[in-house]
Amino acid sequence: MATTDTSKNDNDKSVQNGTDFDVVVAGGGPVGLFLAGELRLGGATVLVVERLAEVDETIKAGGINTAGAVSLYRRGLLPDLAAAWERNRWRMRAFLGDQKREQGADAPRTPPKFAGHFAGIMMRGDLFDDSDPAFADIGPADGVGLGVPQVELERILGARAERLGVEVRRGVELTGFDADGDGVADGVAVHLDGGDTVRAGWLVGCDGGRSTVRKLAGFDFPGTQPEITGYQAVVEMSGGERLGVGWNTTDVGTYVNGPFPGRILTVEFDGPPADRSAPVTAGELQTALRRVSGVPEVTVHEVHSSTRFTDNARQASGYRKGRVLLAGDAAHVHSPFGGQGLNLGLGDAMNLGWKLAAVVRGLAPDSLLDSYTAERHPVGAWVLDWTRAQIAVMRPDRHARALRRVVTGLALTTTGTTYLVKQISGVWQHYQLPGEHPLTGQSAPDLELSDGTRLGDHLHAGRAVLLDLADDPRLRARAEGYGDRVDVVTAACPGRPELTGLLVRPDGFVAWAADGTDGNDRGDDLGDALTRWFVAA
Repeated sequence: MATTDTSKNDNDKSVQNGTDFDVVVAGGGPVGLFLAGELRLGGATVLVVERLAEVDETIKAGGINTAGAVSLYRRGLLPDLAAAWERNRWRMRAFLGDQKREQGADAPRTPPKFAGHFAGIMMRGDLFDDSDPAFADIGPADGVGLGVPQVELERILGARAERLGVEVRRGVELTGFDADGDGVADGVAVHLDGGDTVRAGWLVGCDGGRSTVRKLAGFDFPGTQPEITGYQAVVEMSGGERLGVGWNTTDVGTYVNGPFPGRILTVEFDGPPADRSAPVTAGELQTALRRVSGVPEVTVHEVHSSTRFTDNARQASGYRKGRVLLAGDAAHVHSPFGGQGLNLGLGDAMNLGWKLAAVVRGLAPDSLLDSYTAERHPVGAWVLDWTRAQIAVMRPDRHARALRRVVTGLALTTTGTTYLVKQISGVWQHYQLPGEHPLTGQSAPDLELSDGTRLGDHLHAGRAVLLDLADDPRLRARAEGYGDRVDVVTAACPGRPELTGLLVRPDGFVAWAADGTDGNDRGDDLGDALTRWFVAA
């Protein structure tokens, strides 16, 4: 796919400073494509370079959590996500039915309610308390992303990037770059294989855990060493009916069978693989699966898709060096347990996109980008610790197995299940923003408004929203002078009558909120929030 937007925004800085693009994004996976779309919504010209000639079909992330689904919903992508979810939901249902029949039991009419897992400890959906306040007002995105493979999400985001006019060059690899002066004054010369050089104002590395951008820019990448070798694959095999369904813990390690036919995963605590990039063979997978499962009859005949992984856990100390930034796996790597990586990267893109676009257009100082690391780095650090904790519980030694029994007992309670689901779903995520209202810094509730719309409907364009819930002209007057950066919506919210106003950033997080009659009394707080995030024209 290669598309070019020929109608430049009047505010595009590339016209004024002689660059070819405002931003070059290295990496055309889901994070890079989502970021590119966010930048285009904000008025920046974008080039995405991706070394792979086609969409990567390799089996990777198998689902999107609530926070990730909400981000996509806020950009109008819920119908595409729901269609992908429905296709994969029926595939999982068919697999569960086949397994039940092979075991002599009746096939389930519907799959059991999925609540997630912690270190392979499956949580029961009937123990999940969805009345917990953390899950209030999530809106129609709740649960939609479960079971959507990464490859399908990449196609959805690729189509969106094309609609928005992003230029995507596939089969093209970044080989180096030069930043002018101190990397802030002028821009970045990005060198591509084949001898091409593209000049851009900014470069963002979304090029994965072995990021070329991160290495060449000199970002430090501290963390902890790996201790496992893991395989994930889709295979043709015989003898699989003797394997347990789902997550299984043995004396040797852990294996997974499902949630669709031929999908397997193994984990062994024998150190990292000698060569992660070597092709994964059927014999290698078969040996690992037999060893971990203890089922010698299982035979792998053909490999359709496969990957190795480890629990290497590292995070860049900062996400910006001059005009070079990192997002997604380029900024942080960890084991895949709990399905956090893809969702973490989508959150990075949602946070960075509108800020960098504002800087590109000259609508904000580049110091606004300092808030990107300040807000996202703590979330990334939490994810790394979350995956490290799961490794500790999965180890096959006696101390770890004793700990696992304790954690299992806690997980299989209503309080334990609900706590773990909150963490996995991402609904806990918030930023430390100025303000006293409990909603400030939180992901905005998807309020149902009196005009029949929801708050999420008003975020599709990637602009901030000042929600006037009390029909207060003085509140609306505060937004004057912010041009196309802040949309004002006036409507009542019968479900939350105590709220009188919300200022929601383009990424969907609340920058200011007011209850009762304090909207006018706290007008200065609203003014401060508007100035902080959207410097007046």
